[in-house]
Amino acid sequence: MSGMNAIVSGHDRVLIHQTKEWGEILLGFESKNRFELKAENGERLGYAAEEAAGIGQWFLRNLLGACRKATVHVYDNQGQRVGRGEKPFRWFFHRMEVFDGEQRVGAVQRKWSWLHRVFAIENAAGEEVMELKSPLFHPWTFTLMFQGTQAGVIRKKWGGLLKEWFTDADTFGLEVAPHIPVEVRKLLLIATFLVDFTCFENNKGGGSALNLMD
Repeated sequence: MSGMNAIVSGHDRVLIHQTKEWGEILLGFESKNRFELKAENGERLGYAAEEAAGIGQWFLRNLLGACRKATVHVYDNQGQRVGRGEKPFRWFFHRMEVFDGEQRVGAVQRKWSWLHRVFAIENAAGEEVMELKSPLFHPWTFTLMFQGTQAGVIRKKWGGLLKEWFTDADTFGLEVAPHIPVEVRKLLLIATFLVDFTCFENNKGGGSALNLMD
């Protein structure tokens, strides 16, 4: 399977764990945000990393926090780049364009809400196909709504087989219903990184006071 298909196909649960080391995989750039992608049974599915470009990127990260421009690349187990998410600079209503290989397949868009944190999942035509919503009293959980019904969650606390990973605050769990199409799963994988950057990064000391404007 090509592109991100091999990572998201056949896996209803994916763990996204921020890591400091890559092991045997080597990348052509340094990055603060590096992630390992695993299935529920512990099988490694791939990697992801935020692209960095020296001291200038470090300065922008610390000055602008979640508002900064950012690109997250997704890699397979062989170190081949298979997809990416591109986040433009924005003060509000953060957005990330999603690419499978070089093909744009959709986007993730922050929406206005007084009491919830809400993201729209858009297909390649710009149509909203799913919504992520974090309830007021469950800030660690984002419910996935697909065609009017709950179809899964993105959260930091999860009771899967690898639940011990969730002692680490830098781990997300993505869980989707079996009927969710592969194309939507790709969008949700990248959506997890936007959720992390805009909702949780400041809590890890990696963001800026400007995140309070979000």
